[in-house]
Amino acid sequence: MKKMKCFKLIASCLTLIVCSAQFALSQSSSRFSYNKYIDKGDTLNYRQLFPDAEKLQKYPLLIFLHGSGERGSDNEAQLKWGVMNFATDQNMILHPAIVIAPQCPEKMQWSNFSRTNMVLEPAPSKQMELLVGLIHQAVKTLPVDTNRIYITGLSMGGYGTYDAIERYPGLFAAAVPVCGAGDTSKAKTIAHIPIWIYHGAEDPSVNPKYSLDMLLALTNAGAHPGFTQYPSTGHFSWLGAYSDALMLEWLFKQHK
Repeated sequence: MKKMKCFKLIASCLTLIVCSAQFALSQSSSRFSYNKYIDKGDTLNYRQLFPDAEKLQKYPLLIFLHGSGERGSDNEAQLKWGVMNFATDQNMILHPAIVIAPQCPEKMQWSNFSRTNMVLEPAPSKQMELLVGLIHQAVKTLPVDTNRIYITGLSMGGYGTYDAIERYPGLFAAAVPVCGAGDTSKAKTIAHIPIWIYHGAEDPSVNPKYSLDMLLALTNAGAHPGFTQYPSTGHFSWLGAYSDALMLEWLFKQHK
């Protein structure tokens, strides 16, 4: 009888924790406005967070690229993982920023690499073209500090992060690719960009060798990238990456 009561109490506590987390998520997500970027008939859905501060000053712009599981057209799923760490009260006080989280449609990709040898294809994906157009629009219409445009992404978004900085190396002040992959032959072109790489050593979805190869290529090109590999973690390395207070502090200190 006592065990049954104990199990019920534990179940109730777990339910309360889950409900509290869901409520906190809904409260944070409500801070993100619903938006659409349209160019020549093509549409990119995105959510945008603006700091609750004086609008006359300039703010860093953070681009967050979600993974393949959050693709769609609801303009909500992209807030599921990672980006909420930038929207907490504490982070917005310490590091107020404009945060843009676009959503990639089903069956589309942020990046355009040859998956046989991870070489960057000449043309960007349609979604990357739209994203860069959105960034330029934000620079024109919002108080963006153009010396502090950052990009990060997980899994498919990690690929997208590398694609973005390798195609547009003059646009970004820093990048945080998480369990992603890029074209190592482009390391010299991005060696000037501060980069912190994250991966799980037991990732079954994206081979951690991709991150190790990029670390070596960047180091050989004269860069000084940050690198964190979680020894007992699979594909969910973003849970640790976006909770890393040292990384957040480092990221928002970067300037072009």
